[in-house]
Amino acid sequence: MALVLDVFRANQAPLFSIEPENSGDVVARERLLDKAMGPERHRKSSEKLRRGRVPSQGLAFVARGRDGRVIGTVRLWDIHAGITPAGQPLNALLLGPLAVAPEFEGKGIGAALMRASITEARRLGHGAILLVGDAPYYERFGFFADKTATLMMPGPFARDRFLALELEDSWLNGAAGMLVAAGRKLSTASSRKAA
Repeated sequence: MALVLDVFRANQAPLFSIEPENSGDVVARERLLDKAMGPERHRKSSEKLRRGRVPSQGLAFVARGRDGRVIGTVRLWDIHAGITPAGQPLNALLLGPLAVAPEFEGKGIGAALMRASITEARRLGHGAILLVGDAPYYERFGFFADKTATLMMPGPFARDRFLALELEDSWLNGAAGMLVAAGRKLSTASSRKAA
C-alpha cells in the first residue's frame, strides 16, 4: 500500500505530504537528522538496534514540503522486545528517529508522521511499538513507560523516556529482557552507497 497523506489548509495547496521514504531521500534524510538531532545522534542506545539494519518493510516515511523537499522523517525497525514467559523472542517495532526540520517545527508534521506510522504498523499486523523519547510528547499517541518496566535497552537509557504503545492488547504482558535487533540486515553494497 502506498500511503500518501496531504495536509491542507483551507483554499490552499497542501502544506506538506506524508509519503513512503524512497532511495532518493537518503541524503536529505541524513542531513535533516544531523541538523535536527546533532552529531551525538549516532551514540544513542537506539542506534545500536538500528545499525547495519534496514527499517521494517513499509514503515519508513518522510514529510515533503510544498517544494517536494524532505522536511520530516520517521522510521520503524524490527526488534525482539525481550522474551515471552515461554522463552520465545517477542516481535515488536522500535520507532525512531522522528525528526522535523527546525524551520518547520510546530506545524503538526511530527504528529502527522506519528499517526501515519502507527496506523500503517497496525494495518501490517504488528503488536507493539517502543521508543525512547519525551513522555509528554508521545503520551498523546498512547505511549507509556509502564509497558517497558521489565525491558532494557542495549546501553544507557533513561527509564522514564523508554515508552511503548501496544497495537494489540496485552502484547507486551510478561515480556522481559533486552531489546535485540531483529530486522533485515543492510547489504554491504547498500551500506557503501548510503555512506
